[in-house]
Amino acid sequence: MGLNLRYMQLADIRQVAAIDVICFEPPWSYESYTFEITESDVSHMVVLDQQSDEAPPPSPRRQLLRARLRDKLRGHGPTTYSTGEILGYGGLWKVDGEAHISTIAIHPANRGLGYGEILLAGMFGKALQLDAEYIVLEVRVSNSVAQSLYQKYGFNRVARKKNYYRSDNEDAWDMRVSLGRDTRHRFDRLYEKLRLQHGFSDAYSRASRRRG
Repeated sequence: MGLNLRYMQLADIRQVAAIDVICFEPPWSYESYTFEITESDVSHMVVLDQQSDEAPPPSPRRQLLRARLRDKLRGHGPTTYSTGEILGYGGLWKVDGEAHISTIAIHPANRGLGYGEILLAGMFGKALQLDAEYIVLEVRVSNSVAQSLYQKYGFNRVARKKNYYRSDNEDAWDMRVSLGRDTRHRFDRLYEKLRLQHGFSDAYSRASRRRG
């Protein structure tokens, strides 16, 4: 079994959209993902997948989550979980000196295992590869777990965006980190520690973008 960080491809959209449906309201459309992958010149979409010769049987908790997911996706065709299962995904936009993390999500059945940090580190590394001057993201004011992770990588709150989330009008923190020398050195240490801990392969943060 191995974890692989790589660019999102068109074939990934069904699994990615399935996770999106249960993580966000409203979710992105299939067309949005297609545009980000094939047409946008500023977008760098990423997935974390798990490769194994034989997929382990799902836990009772995961079976329940999948049943709920099937109910939500009824009418959109089957959702498969097999070898190459996508555990989470993210998106990074690079415009001039700014790298903007547009989305990041882990399937609820896979949270608490460090996978969100792998995705964040991958996008952080991609921003460095693209010579960004700083990284920006938004996070719910109530999401203290995510905020702690971002602060670990040097992000600071710079502004509160009122009624940012359309589903419930919750505010968001605008968090940013400047990519100076000290930040880069800290990231290098965190990244190497993360690689040693999880043993994931990275075909994203230092790779060239391939469309589709």
